[in-house]
Amino acid sequence: MLVLAGCRSSSTGVPAGASTTSAGTQAIPPGSSTQTLTVGGVTRTFHLYRPATMAGPAPLVVMLHGGYGSGSQAEKSYGWDAEADSGHFLVAYPDGLNRAWNVGGGGCCGQPARDNVDDLAFLTRMVTTIEHATPIDPRRVYATGISNGGIMVYTLACKTRIFAAIGPDSATEMADCPSPAPISVIHIHGTTDIRIPYNGGPGHNRDATIDGPAVPTLNAAWLRTDHCATPTVTTAGVVTTSEATCADHRGVKLITIAGAGHQWPGAKPNVLVQKLLNSDPPSTALNATQVIWRFFSTHPQP
Repeated sequence: MLVLAGCRSSSTGVPAGASTTSAGTQAIPPGSSTQTLTVGGVTRTFHLYRPATMAGPAPLVVMLHGGYGSGSQAEKSYGWDAEADSGHFLVAYPDGLNRAWNVGGGGCCGQPARDNVDDLAFLTRMVTTIEHATPIDPRRVYATGISNGGIMVYTLACKTRIFAAIGPDSATEMADCPSPAPISVIHIHGTTDIRIPYNGGPGHNRDATIDGPAVPTLNAAWLRTDHCATPTVTTAGVVTTSEATCADHRGVKLITIAGAGHQWPGAKPNVLVQKLLNSDPPSTALNATQVIWRFFSTHPQP
């Protein structure tokens, strides 16, 4: 069941008490709201942004915060609300327990990994719950995230079948992934990231063991999974883009930013947040939110 907890509207003046649908859930108001649901006896929260104008079954983007972050922090930091206003889609910002995600491999990250928290169940239930509360296009459900959240996005791609495309940033793959279903992938990574190294191997992290494959190796694995043609590689300044067209109109795209660290390109610089999240200044070479949404919008589920 969906419960509107502490619901607020960011710009529309819609009151917290929303109307009740025939399914018995409360309708989602325009603006930002905080929602709760119970999974495995644990109350979980997520934040949801609905544009003021949204017609018909809409796309849904799930944005996963990094370690030490939160859903509300991700909503404020990465510009997805503004992108949703122009693209007319919903954005969900779930909260990891104790500000982390259990990605299902390698001891990452924090309490969720130690306690084996079932974040797969939480995130899939969240998507289903949103679909019951408002019309969502099932062919246009996407997941993106940074760092620990980006690793969780790969876990979702490996373990579920509900997403049309994923967009991890500054992340790697850690869960067992022997036979994933084909899915469109856009990955953004800086070459000087020491938390999740571009060339693979152990990263320098607090309270987490992150030792993943080299990003080009991971990219090559998804090229094989998606039965892609040989990628086209272009370089503009510090940005190198490898883009492949794949079977069933899917796509696999890797964007490498020379000299960039562990960060979300195009985010608003915030020294305090960078210190708390153990991240680097955001690259100005591109706007990751705009680039990822442009990729998502052209890659629905076949």
